[in-house]
Amino acid sequence: MIKKTKKQIKKTTPAKKKSVKKKIEKKIVKAKKLVKKKTLKKKSGGEKVKKAEVQKEKIKNLLSKGRQRGFVTYAEILKEFPHIEEDITLLENIYFDFHEASIDVLEGKDLLGVGGKKSDSAKKTKHRIDSGASYDAVQMYLKEIGKISLITAQEERELAKKIEQNDEDAKNKLIRANLRLVVSIAKRYIGRSPDLTILDLIQEGNFGLFKAAEKFDWRKGYKFSTYATWWIRQSITRAIADQARTIRIPVHMIETISKYKQAMRRLSQDLGRDPLPEEIAAEMNLDVNKIHHIQKINQETVSLELPVGSDEEGSTLGEFVKEEKILSPDQHASRRLLSDQIQ
Repeated sequence: MIKKTKKQIKKTTPAKKKSVKKKIEKKIVKAKKLVKKKTLKKKSGGEKVKKAEVQKEKIKNLLSKGRQRGFVTYAEILKEFPHIEEDITLLENIYFDFHEASIDVLEGKDLLGVGGKKSDSAKKTKHRIDSGASYDAVQMYLKEIGKISLITAQEERELAKKIEQNDEDAKNKLIRANLRLVVSIAKRYIGRSPDLTILDLIQEGNFGLFKAAEKFDWRKGYKFSTYATWWIRQSITRAIADQARTIRIPVHMIETISKYKQAMRRLSQDLGRDPLPEEIAAEMNLDVNKIHHIQKINQETVSLELPVGSDEEGSTLGEFVKEEKILSPDQHASRRLLSDQIQ
């Protein structure tokens, strides 16, 4: 009996080997997939942890500077976190940490740019502030709002409940606690309009903040700062649309033009030349005709009385524009001769 079974085993071994091999291969493939998933999860989790650690280290450095001097400047915060407006929660946490440590946030010399080379728009805006809007006024305002203490999420809800009962004091307290948020958003729009200074942008943003305080619904569970950000941006962009150009452009087109300019800058850096409309259209996922339409709208209006050349010449742009309706000297002479011959 034992010999027979051995023979049977020998006969069936090749087929069994194939089936076993297939099963093993399937298990190996599954195992590899599981390992890949786990490594991807570990990587994404590790990146988040690493980012959080970097942020903690930066905040720690700012706190150590602040404890030594008793204050930190806006420029120092922006140097460590250049895109802090995109993370309102982080901004609130930083200000809360400063408040807990009794550290004041003051305006430094570089309000419009953090060290290094300043952009042309920042230089122009700073010139406007120095000459017209008074740079000292900006410093004083920022110093004053820096003294206002921040409020917790629980306090926000309590104030929102009181606002529903037409409590003006609660409304004012909620607005004052979020004035820093307006400044952080307004500074992103510096240079968009030559007629709007940083103080004008802050004022327009404050109007949006007032509206947000009136419309805020605490029951939905959102933070007030998250909700107010939309209203502040809307108010500022509307002011730019109304006052930035001779011919008013709709608010939604202002945002589209801004995205168009960003896409142009990115492509110019990557390609080393001015991008074609087709390339911009591919970057923005828009039709080429839409890009041509944006380019036409983006053109600035120019006065015909614009001075051209030196002051001594006193020439204006209108003098160099061809007049289609007026006849040239040759045409005028030929018509005069023709008229004389007919008579």
